[in-house]
Amino acid sequence: MFFYFNMNKKYAIVYLCLLFGCAFAFANKSPNVLYIISDDQSWTDYGFMRHPKIKTPHLDKLSTESVLFERGYVPTALCRPSLVTLATGQYAHKHMVTGNDPSPKTYSRDKEVYNQKRAQLISYLDKFDTLPKLLGEKGYLSHQSGKWWEGNFKHGGFTHGMTRGFPQKGGRHGDDGLKIGRTGLEPIEKFVDHAVAEKKPFFLWYGVFLPHTPHNPPERLLKPYREMGLPLSIAKYYAMCTWFDETCGQLIDILEKRNLRDDTIIVYVTDNGWIQNPERNGYAPRSKQTPYEGGIRTPIMFSWPNGDLKNGKRKDVVSSIDLFPTVLAATGARVPDGLPGLNLMDSLKEEKPVKRKGIFGETFAHDVADVENPEASLVFRWTIEGKWKLLLTYDGEVNRYTSTHPRTEKRPQLFNLLKDPKEEKNLASQNPEVVARLATKIGKWWPVKDRKVLTKWE
Repeated sequence: MFFYFNMNKKYAIVYLCLLFGCAFAFANKSPNVLYIISDDQSWTDYGFMRHPKIKTPHLDKLSTESVLFERGYVPTALCRPSLVTLATGQYAHKHMVTGNDPSPKTYSRDKEVYNQKRAQLISYLDKFDTLPKLLGEKGYLSHQSGKWWEGNFKHGGFTHGMTRGFPQKGGRHGDDGLKIGRTGLEPIEKFVDHAVAEKKPFFLWYGVFLPHTPHNPPERLLKPYREMGLPLSIAKYYAMCTWFDETCGQLIDILEKRNLRDDTIIVYVTDNGWIQNPERNGYAPRSKQTPYEGGIRTPIMFSWPNGDLKNGKRKDVVSSIDLFPTVLAATGARVPDGLPGLNLMDSLKEEKPVKRKGIFGETFAHDVADVENPEASLVFRWTIEGKWKLLLTYDGEVNRYTSTHPRTEKRPQLFNLLKDPKEEKNLASQNPEVVARLATKIGKWWPVKDRKVLTKWE
């Protein structure tokens, strides 16, 4: 190395590039970021989560190359608020997009006020620094595909994308963006090639409309499940999970063929859970839209070959609210003050326990009763601390989806998730001190003024 220190600086860099394969020259290169967001899939429905029948070989492989949090959660078990949380790093009661649509009961669909309220919901995104905007400050190009409810892709700060957005026809939750995966990945492939040509790091939002209904998988994927003797609705859903997995493999292959995989952070999460109804093409109780494990739980994965992550399974409880600050920290982008989520990078790199005592979540009705007051549609709030999960029930307006939220048990619900992951035994009456402590935590997390709730077993 004496030779290096006595060389002209210009030639020293050349020498080091030759010696180390030019890795030194690109040590400060910003990593690419890929969000894979499945749509309506149970936390159990993967090979790597030990499902006995569903085949997901590509995601199984990704899980072995990732830090895998098997106890991952989304704060809200409904697609639109869940996706806005991913984009802003904020809870639904904070970003104000609490449901999918304005309530037709409150705002008649045949009146102009309905469209005005829809536009108002979209406008709430303007109050926050979104992930693509913050990455854009670092020189990133970004591409939106799949679900995107918040108007045109540019509204969220994406430089490229597929969704035309409301008020255009079909712009409710994705229009052209919903074609991704089901009709191939050509728009993403073209974008990646463009970013490479521009020598820019990129952010990919793959919010694919899979395994979401319509459950219309290719016959080649459906046939093996039908041969298992499964009900048709179950077989179709299982095949959709495999179809989704297949597109993930194709997506990762795009990166690998361009030698981009090692320098790309892949983040995996589901927008909300799903339990397939065996009798019809829809979801069973205690899944989508609900605060039970079938609605809010999801595996969360971080994969970054060049990021020196300590890959493996983790027992920590994490939330999708953590993805926003973690990715910003990993890319060196600006991190806004006051974010509720945690930067998980220390845990990812050094296998340190996640430094929090619990996570929180909230369930609102599908239809927004009052777009200016999140409390109006509040149905449940919950917290998880270690083995314990406390679920509180509120009297917010449900409107069309009363069967999804029957609220037959208005008293506190307390579950030991480690012993009872299906939440079959309510332990609230036996553990009043735990209920009281966790209910107090929920109240401090977001003080609610107008809604009625029982915080004691009576």
